[in-house]
Amino acid sequence: MTCPNRLFVAKKPPFIGSNAYLTRLKRLYGVKKAGFSGTLDPFASGVLIVAFGQYTKLFRFLDKTPKTYRATLWLGAHSKTLDIEGIDRIEAVPPFSRQRIETTLQNFVGPLTYTPPRYSAKKIGGRRAYDLARRGETPTLPTCTSTIHTIRLLHYRHPFVTFEAEVSEGTYIRSLAEMIAKRLGVNGSLSYLERLGEGRFVFENERPLDPRHFLAPPPNRYLGDSKDLEQGKKVAATAFENCEPGTYTVSFEPYFAIIEIDNEGQVRYLLNKVKLCSY
Repeated sequence: MTCPNRLFVAKKPPFIGSNAYLTRLKRLYGVKKAGFSGTLDPFASGVLIVAFGQYTKLFRFLDKTPKTYRATLWLGAHSKTLDIEGIDRIEAVPPFSRQRIETTLQNFVGPLTYTPPRYSAKKIGGRRAYDLARRGETPTLPTCTSTIHTIRLLHYRHPFVTFEAEVSEGTYIRSLAEMIAKRLGVNGSLSYLERLGEGRFVFENERPLDPRHFLAPPPNRYLGDSKDLEQGKKVAATAFENCEPGTYTVSFEPYFAIIEIDNEGQVRYLLNKVKLCSY
């Protein structure tokens, strides 16, 4: 690679951990410094935002919402992990009308408060909940609140319900599926889960992306000498086209920076001199 910085969307296959898949990508591209955003469950597939080099510092600034998932809920399947990897029993349940399924799904649109899965990456006292659960412990997880923006039924062939949901960041689709099943009065676990997108991030054959098009901080323009920014000099808020308090992206080819202007007009570099790479 001529440039060490790269941002792209990979498509993780099912039944491999996100970290293990990142290792594959590092070998494929011959890089050492790499990272990803938004861990997918091992059994899940789909969009994984990957960055190399300096771009690994960008994850907290990326606009990654809403997230879109396609999932299949297996009615009557009981799983301690709420997915196909932990199924321990399957019960025959009577079929439901399509209208009943659709109405139940729509009941979950809006704010949703629930307890995350015991087998999740949520940290409790510095340890992952799934590590505690695998040791036979019963971790007490605090409730969390997500927003279900939209949810629609794609297909129902009993006992499998396939739906697509657009949700806020941090939503546990396994928990959503479990709640749908419980609302129907049965057990249920996911047999399939795919992340289709995170905000504007969708899979495009690992095409390299210009990170400035995916950053949450809006663009701003520095009116002074760009070498000031390149050298990380102290600059005044009045030297920017928009000097209102806030966080901004500032381009000065072939670099860009992310700055913060506070209420007192002080400027702080959150990231500086990140090189733009063309492929």
